[in-house]
Amino acid sequence: MLSFTFVAFAVLVRLVAAQSPVWGQCGGIGWSGPTSCAAGSTCTVSNAYYSQCLPNGSATTTTSGGSGTALPTASSTAKLHSLAKTAGKLYFGSATDNPELTDTAYVGILSDNTMFGQITPGNSMKWDATEPEQGTFTFSGGQQIVDLARGNGQLLRGHNCVWYNQLPSWVSGGTFTAAELTSIVQTHCSTIVGHWAGEIVNLTCITEPFNDDGTWRSDVFYNTLGESFVATALMAARSADPTTKLYINDYNIEGSGAKATAMQNLIKSLQAAGTPIDGVGLQCHFIVGEVPTTLQTNMEAFAALGVEIAITELDIRMTLPATAALYDQQKTDYNTVVSACQAVESCIGITIWDYTDKYSWVPSTFSGQGAACPWDSNFVKKPAFDGIAAAFS
Repeated sequence: MLSFTFVAFAVLVRLVAAQSPVWGQCGGIGWSGPTSCAAGSTCTVSNAYYSQCLPNGSATTTTSGGSGTALPTASSTAKLHSLAKTAGKLYFGSATDNPELTDTAYVGILSDNTMFGQITPGNSMKWDATEPEQGTFTFSGGQQIVDLARGNGQLLRGHNCVWYNQLPSWVSGGTFTAAELTSIVQTHCSTIVGHWAGEIVNLTCITEPFNDDGTWRSDVFYNTLGESFVATALMAARSADPTTKLYINDYNIEGSGAKATAMQNLIKSLQAAGTPIDGVGLQCHFIVGEVPTTLQTNMEAFAALGVEIAITELDIRMTLPATAALYDQQKTDYNTVVSACQAVESCIGITIWDYTDKYSWVPSTFSGQGAACPWDSNFVKKPAFDGIAAAFS
């Protein structure tokens, strides 16, 4: 009796393990995972490439709010990169990441170079991915995205050389002399940029050097080298590939304030010293209803310094569940951001921080928030898409 009970239990465990959770994928062309759903949900076809385990009672609409009521979808059939080019911008693009590239439906949309004329690798060019041990470089992850962009006829943004986060422990926990760390930064930046010389249209060389109050962030680079690590990285990158545009990127510099002023002062000091600096990246990770009112004015202040501006990581999150009212405000907010870039000639392009909620970083970082992207998790275009299209039209 004990043996039978154990066998039955083992079979039950295997059956449960083979089920997709609520909201998980359960089918579609190329899908090799579970095709049954956890109790209380049903595998529902969204399109030929994607079926999803939807809670019972909510499967009557493709996009629904927390109450099960239908949410609005986009009406525009425009191609956003084509609109951006016609409007005089260099690109409209999306971030991506290597694990997503096994998703056939996702890649099919991403690879449309009339929709996305540029892609940015979310993680595979960062320090922990490219130099996990000192002097040992790995390029395979980054190369996969380089090859994808090249094959699609898309531009590629590099991201990034020097950031306080996602560092291997040998860097973040190292105790270096100034000379040692200078050499490490030079070697890393020149090797990464040199390996993909000619492939990258512009590069986030330095990411997030400031605290929100405009002071310098405390990390291994600033604590060891002071402000000089910025110039060291920029000069190494320029030497490795004179053709790529070099950017410094940060969040909470989109509107006027202490952090934006600190970035402007840094750019002025680099220019005065003859250090190469071509652009500033405004990340634009916003919250619905909270786009800075000084966004365009602040862009103009950066433009007055003679540098390019790019919106590099745009998404606009909301507190869940999504509602029609939140979607409508999100549409307005996306329109506001793109319109600001459109109004400033030096703003060369916009990158959304992945195009679909299915692969957004937001829910895992901001508890209870999400729905930040212009496409939902079923690859259905949201009203935010219409907001973007209208701003370029």
